[in-house]
Amino acid sequence: MKKFYVVGMMIILLMAVGLIFYGIHLNRSGENQITKRMESRTIPLQGEKVQYREIKPVFTLDTINLNSDEMADAVALIDGRIENAFVKKNSNVSRGQIIFELVNEDIPIKINQADSTIAKAEAQLLQAKNSYERYERLKEKNATSLEKYDEAKLNYEAAVASLREAQAVKDQLLVQDSRQDVISPIDGEILILYKQIGAYVTAGTPIALVGNFDRLNFSLPVEDASARRLAVGERFELNFKNSRSFRKAYDTEYGAGNLGDKQIFSVYVKEIMPDLSQAAAIRKVVFEVDNRVGLLEQQTYSGVELIRTTGHNALAVPLAAMSDTGRQYVFIATPENTLERRKISTGADDGKYIEILTGLKEGETVITSATKGLEEGMKVTVTLAGGKDNAADR
Repeated sequence: MKKFYVVGMMIILLMAVGLIFYGIHLNRSGENQITKRMESRTIPLQGEKVQYREIKPVFTLDTINLNSDEMADAVALIDGRIENAFVKKNSNVSRGQIIFELVNEDIPIKINQADSTIAKAEAQLLQAKNSYERYERLKEKNATSLEKYDEAKLNYEAAVASLREAQAVKDQLLVQDSRQDVISPIDGEILILYKQIGAYVTAGTPIALVGNFDRLNFSLPVEDASARRLAVGERFELNFKNSRSFRKAYDTEYGAGNLGDKQIFSVYVKEIMPDLSQAAAIRKVVFEVDNRVGLLEQQTYSGVELIRTTGHNALAVPLAAMSDTGRQYVFIATPENTLERRKISTGADDGKYIEILTGLKEGETVITSATKGLEEGMKVTVTLAGGKDNAADR
């Protein structure tokens, strides 16, 4: 019995050891299979080829400051009281048009005094002239002394000077009299009335603000490389995202036929400073906006898009390929169907595609599907835009 017991125990022990080693074998085999499966697993992604495209850049601007080259005050040139106003707020006026009339009661009095002074001077001149001519005749006959002749001549010349002086004083008064009319300094619209009828003003006092908002300007700082792609006279389009942008600061009139927030404004490059012939890292680009629809005024606007109407050929990828907010990195699919994170530098975009300045070559494949969680070295299967497989395409 003891012998059978020992044999049984040995058999049980051998079976237990065998089971342990079999378990270890199975575990290692499973791990190897899992590892092989993980290594052979590929992630399906969407992608697109890097290629040259026509880019019409769209610049989204937080704010722009519009200003007018044609704004000026209508100013009183003399002291006086406003007697008449020939315009109202929002009236359209022309350069040189009389818009206010002042009254300075001293001027007519001084003109009358000047007329009296001139009349006296003319009488004195006539008397001095007759005396001078009489002594001139006597001198020719040697019937008078040289001293009396010279005295008559001096009196005549003094009378001439006195008359000229009196006439000059009146001319100055007539100029002042004409300045009782306040004129518009430019073509435009009455934006603000500073004074009303009956107000007394002194010389140099602004009475009204006149402005013309048909053409408005704004400027942007632009890097030299981008500025060199622009030319004076080049056209752009400007649009605003909502009609709240068109609230009026000066309460000017809206032009007929405007389209509100659907209005597209024509813009052109007015000036680039410094000139492109001079070296500079940053340049100021001045744009002029056609505002004849009357929607805009001289003020600050937000939520603006500036769109270039003419495109340029550039190496480009979809904006969806950007894997970071700074637009400095993309994932590309290598010829071995693995991922590589590539640093790039970018230029302008048109809202769908973005210009690639450095970091990518034509024909490479960028990942355009969600890039969160992707890492370099991952194996991928990329389906190109249009449904073509990247591997088959190569």
